Amino acid sequence: MDADMDVLDRAEQYLLLHGRLIDRLRFAAMFRGGPRERVLDALRGYQNPDGGFGNALEPDLRGAGSQPEPVEVAFWILDEIDAFDSPMVTAACDYLASITTPDGGVPWVLPSVMDTPRAPWWQTDDDPPGDLVPTAAIAALLHQHGVDHPWLGPATEFCWSRIAELKEPGAYQAQAVVTFLDRVPDRDRAAAELARVRDVLLSMVSFDLAASGHVHFPLDFAPAPLRLPLFERDVLDTHLDALAAAQTEEGGWTANWAMWTPLLEHEWGGHITMERLKTLRAYGRLPG
Repeated sequence: MDADMDVLDRAEQYLLLHGRLIDRLRFAAMFRGGPRERVLDALRGYQNPDGGFGNALEPDLRGAGSQPEPVEVAFWILDEIDAFDSPMVTAACDYLASITTPDGGVPWVLPSVMDTPRAPWWQTDDDPPGDLVPTAAIAALLHQHGVDHPWLGPATEFCWSRIAELKEPGAYQAQAVVTFLDRVPDRDRAAAELARVRDVLLSMVSFDLAASGHVHFPLDFAPAPLRLPLFERDVLDTHLDALAAAQTEEGGWTANWAMWTPLLEHEWGGHITMERLKTLRAYGRLPG
């Protein structure tokens, strides 16, 4: 059997046994010629009347109510099927505008999370500030797809200001900065900022393939080829080989962080499997 098809066939079987409907439909659209409309139909089920997303689209947030981070999750799905013309985008931006802090960003998580089942690391105080997570990635994707919405201008300035102050980011903030700088239209400013913060960003990357625990490898920062000069191709190739080899006997990929309830091994497993397949395809390791 062709090696690429073996990877896909095994992943498809894993998703059939473990994955959520939305991840099975994403696979079908990406690799089996399935319609993107089915993905959109499934994604609409996670969007609330206020335009935000909830309902465990981000599996660790089990509540029905809208939160900022699931908007990012939804936008990555819309990105992969090139569906930023969906009315869901404008509705989500309206929601973001309704929760934006005075500095132009949206918080990582809203206080309403405290009343819902959630992973123990989803904590916040009563008045959380704007954060690069998820503001930067959301802004980046809107820029990439040419979306014009009043929320985007102030959010973009928020990101520039936070990057200018960047000293000791967490790994997720560093990934958000890479996403923003890779997609924002002002390429000269992006290049200058990258030159200034490159070492800080790379300090969050684990290059040791044997590293265990909740570490973040180059492909977590560059799940698709970057315009930014951040990683050498030989580094990426080494990690792509390791990523391909990490496919389990069942056909999926697993998380490297704690699963705090058994269901999440399946929900995260399906989501992560789709993300790993996207990365392999983006670097030419799979057809698509």
